[in-house]
Amino acid sequence: MCPDYSEGSETVNARKIWSAALGQLQLEIPRPNYETWLKPTSPSSLENDILTISTPSPFAAEMLEKRLSGTIHRTVSRVAGRNLEVKFTVEGSNSDITVEKPRKTNAENINAGTIEQNGKIDYAKSYSLKNSFTFNTFIVGPSNRLAQAAAIKVTEAPGSIYNPLYIYSEVGLGKTHLLHAIGHAFNQRQLKVMYVSSERFTNEYISAIREGSSNHFRERYRNTDVLLVDDIQFITSKPQTQEGFFHTFNELHMAGKQIVVSGDEPASKSMLQERIQSRLAGGLEVDLQPPDYESRYAILQSKMPDLDPTVLDQIAQRPHQNVRELEGALNRIIAYSQLVGDPITTQLADQALKSLLVEIPTDVISVDQILSAVSEHTGVSVDRIIGKRRDKATAEARRIAMYMLREDAHLTSTRIGQVIGGKDHSTVLYAQKRFEQLMETDNSKRHHLAAIRNILIRSPQVST
Repeated sequence: MCPDYSEGSETVNARKIWSAALGQLQLEIPRPNYETWLKPTSPSSLENDILTISTPSPFAAEMLEKRLSGTIHRTVSRVAGRNLEVKFTVEGSNSDITVEKPRKTNAENINAGTIEQNGKIDYAKSYSLKNSFTFNTFIVGPSNRLAQAAAIKVTEAPGSIYNPLYIYSEVGLGKTHLLHAIGHAFNQRQLKVMYVSSERFTNEYISAIREGSSNHFRERYRNTDVLLVDDIQFITSKPQTQEGFFHTFNELHMAGKQIVVSGDEPASKSMLQERIQSRLAGGLEVDLQPPDYESRYAILQSKMPDLDPTVLDQIAQRPHQNVRELEGALNRIIAYSQLVGDPITTQLADQALKSLLVEIPTDVISVDQILSAVSEHTGVSVDRIIGKRRDKATAEARRIAMYMLREDAHLTSTRIGQVIGGKDHSTVLYAQKRFEQLMETDNSKRHHLAAIRNILIRSPQVST
């Protein structure tokens, strides 16, 4: 049974639904996107199964609609227990039911992105480190021990050992936590620390070029002692930004300043320019793997030390692929308990996990169906697709299969790697990105994909 939002004030229901949805979305999407686009929003109305969300600007509404509407719709519907349509409006434009927004504090403005002084943005004050992301709160296990040790070592001898330090993993495994922990450690030593997401770096660089303030941009970065860049993979499609990052990196590195970068795959397998790959690989590369049971239990216990151990065990037993997903399960149970007004028990946790953690539809296409369809269309046998052969035809079929296993079967990169001959997640990510790139320049790739999906539709095993 899902929480019942059918009775009572629709305004109150809108608030409850959107508050619960934001709690989940915060764990599911990149932090910069959440802080920039979702945090400043508020629920405006809930009428006829349409949840209207108020945004601060037309641009914000457009970005939410184009980039995040699918994820938001699924999350809102899951929280509400029924299918809800989500619409985005500009604050003040909706004359129906509205929720008064509190005036933003300076701290909220910082989180939203910028601080203005005399009409100019002071970017150096725009990036705050999360207080809870320290080495003391980072749960160490076999999956992340090397990365944590390397991060601590960097703080002991900045610029002289492991410079740069490159941390990579799939989403939600602790890369950002380690970057913030490094930043806090350096702050305690009175060093100048600059933490930026790759998206923020891009925006600054473009603004500097547009406004003719490139010298100010270079000076601001040159004067920092430690540069922390999160999610470097998001600049792969931006050659001009890569140019700016390359020169910034060189200036800091030659000056003996510490550089720490995070990404989603090894530098050599990324889509970054080769010269940047070379720079990142010139220091130390460390990865983070999904937590094992003991680590999952320890993480949950650190979040809720007073929670019944049987409930903690119940959550930890599930094979969560990342820490964000694990924390999301705990948050959903807590939210469910608050919404229905019952204490957290194993029975309630089981009900919450069943009703709120259903991420994949029941009619999802199976692995075998996708592999069979790819094989039928390409003429490459399933054994070859999941085997070790690397000829052109096999490699092409394998790329398509990896892409469809993510998009149509909703498997994680780790799981796809297990299916396709024991490949590691970075190899899977590379293959998927390569296929996406090929589709942009070669229409035949899209035709192949459409043909394979038509085979799946015709299959009697697939629900329609």
